[in-house]
Amino acid sequence: MSELRGILTEQVDRLIGDGGGVSLLRDVEAGNWPAGLWAGLEAQGLALALVPEDAGGVGLPWGDAAAIWQVLGRHGAPAPIAETMLGAALLASGGIEVPEGPLGFAFARCAVPFGRHVPNLVVLEGNAVSLHVSGAFTTAENIGREPRDMVAPGRRIARGTLPNEFGPRAGLLGLALIRSALIAGALERILALTVDWANTRKQFGRAIGKFQAVQQQLAAMAGEVAAVSVAVSQAARAADAQGLAGAAFEIGCAKIVAGEAATMGAATAHQVFAAIGITEEHELHHFTRRLWSWREEGGTERLWAAEIGRAALARGGPNLWPDITARDVQGATA
Repeated sequence: MSELRGILTEQVDRLIGDGGGVSLLRDVEAGNWPAGLWAGLEAQGLALALVPEDAGGVGLPWGDAAAIWQVLGRHGAPAPIAETMLGAALLASGGIEVPEGPLGFAFARCAVPFGRHVPNLVVLEGNAVSLHVSGAFTTAENIGREPRDMVAPGRRIARGTLPNEFGPRAGLLGLALIRSALIAGALERILALTVDWANTRKQFGRAIGKFQAVQQQLAAMAGEVAAVSVAVSQAARAADAQGLAGAAFEIGCAKIVAGEAATMGAATAHQVFAAIGITEEHELHHFTRRLWSWREEGGTERLWAAEIGRAALARGGPNLWPDITARDVQGATA
């Protein structure tokens, strides 16, 4: 980890942690905007973190951004800073000045995270990117009780063209990378909660974490959590080397691994916690509900597995093993 990445992730972790923890998640789920947290995130320059320095941003690589998103996931992502970072990067790449405040971004008629709270909308259509004032919206939420509103684009402010490194699927690829990183972070938090509970909760005179069956469950869960983190890191490194368009294989793999781990991790945690994990008072369900929601956003495991399968079939059987074993960090094959 670079020194800058370590500083940034520590600052974000402290800022969100000081913002209220699970009580902040409850407040967001009640429909309230986390104004204090957003002000702090914006003050740290995170909204412009992926925007090049010559366009007034920080110029972070995708690897550092993904590390920040994992921290957000560990706290339940109570604000749309990840989506704003991506939206700002898309605007800047199209030569459009990034406005202040949270951004929503929309493609393929998808719901807009926290749409009721965003004053401006980034709209993607193929290689075109445009900035609009947010228009009329219909409120809705996902399983995690996060705002997922349908927002109509209002007056268009500017329009540009995305460079080839983003490609016509920049919205889907960017969102898939974001959701994979958020899942990785949330799973880290769930694993920590579950291990602590297993070492605290006693049955038959000893902690349930002393029973071999529970230990095996936790070990398998820890393996899944580590796999997601590695997959996200690899996908972000590929994006740094070849752009989002060139990292489609790695991003797709990360989303598959993240989705499968979300299913297994949530099930294991609730088995260990038993009934208390689903009570409104407990912290666990806030994270598992988000896992189930994020798993469906940015493309499901089935969507990405089908795409990777089609690509493998197109390459032909003789290329399958080299494609898997000789693939370098840039996403190229030897």
